[in-house]
Amino acid sequence: MNDLDFSVFVDLFKEAYTKCFGHALISPLTETESKLFCNQVLDKTGLSIGWKSVKNYSIFIIDSNAGKEENPSAATLDTLARYVLNAPYTTEIQRKNDESHYPYWFLYRERFHKSQPKAVVKRWRTGAITFAAGIMVIILALLYFKLVVSPKSSAFADDFHHTDEAAMRDNGWLIKARDAGYWSKRTEKPGELTLYTLKGDNWPDPKSNPIIKNLLLRPTPSDCFTAEVHIDSFIPKEEWQQAGLLLLEDTLLTGKSIRLSLAYNDYFGGMKRPREILIQAITSLGNGFGKPEEIAHKVLFYPDSISTNQVLTKNLENSALRIEKHGNKYRFLYAGGTTENAAFKEVVTQEFDMQPKYIGIFAIKGFTNSNTVPVRFKYFRLTADNCK
Repeated sequence: MNDLDFSVFVDLFKEAYTKCFGHALISPLTETESKLFCNQVLDKTGLSIGWKSVKNYSIFIIDSNAGKEENPSAATLDTLARYVLNAPYTTEIQRKNDESHYPYWFLYRERFHKSQPKAVVKRWRTGAITFAAGIMVIILALLYFKLVVSPKSSAFADDFHHTDEAAMRDNGWLIKARDAGYWSKRTEKPGELTLYTLKGDNWPDPKSNPIIKNLLLRPTPSDCFTAEVHIDSFIPKEEWQQAGLLLLEDTLLTGKSIRLSLAYNDYFGGMKRPREILIQAITSLGNGFGKPEEIAHKVLFYPDSISTNQVLTKNLENSALRIEKHGNKYRFLYAGGTTENAAFKEVVTQEFDMQPKYIGIFAIKGFTNSNTVPVRFKYFRLTADNCK
């Protein structure tokens, strides 16, 4: 495959990925994502491609130095082009008999070439001078970033003053498992993002597939980062209402995960104990690896004591959760009180072998029939930290 055809293949693969998953390719596919991708292609085209090849393609496209050079066959290129171009359903035998010249690959390639001429002409005109100038700009930018710009300059923050579709998209949010009815209520309180504790959970359950509706995700920036979310006056009152931060290996909720929640609990395995409002941290190895592990269970107060001490609920007027990741070490913190500047306090520090690709904010009630209540998010911040 020559350089130009390789550019066409990269564009084709990324377009097919976006069509399948609803967002741009930013990191190599996991095994689960590769299998889902191949199943989608098979369902739409009638033609199959190997999931291992797809995974290798994604690795090579993200980092061409990461492994051996990939050289997909014409049949694979035609299959991907058929998927992207919404070609009629067929079979391997039908394609071999009627379209063995792989017309959809060549059609896609022609479309790609027609979109490129101005850029190609411009590159040839600029020549060596532009190339040299570009190299100098890159060198100066790297020096400036290394010597002048602090790690915090790569921070992302959202105060949720604008939550229309365009603003959410421009801020890089991915909305998964959208529930149109409740998603339309996200602007109920101006200046805040309102989510609802809908039925669902990422906790592996033999009776229910993992799902978190209206889950907001964004890519993690580096191997070391700090994330925090601020919540306005959320007091969970029924099993298993909760909201907080979620770290994921994939968007399908099948890989490893870490969840930090402000939650309600009244289940104690038959034992009699007072109901709890708590901060909970849970790690999971994903599907097929048994039960998750609760690594933090910090009780904030017992709802039964509110009648004699109304001040307790005021501590939830301004709640905040924070996760600090440094390699495989995770630090979980909580802040709460009547003012917004209450100090964070450590809940637990734990090592966990996981490289999360996404971080999200969520509101759920597990797979229970408790009431659906609003959770209002005031602020989110994600900062890439210096691992050294």
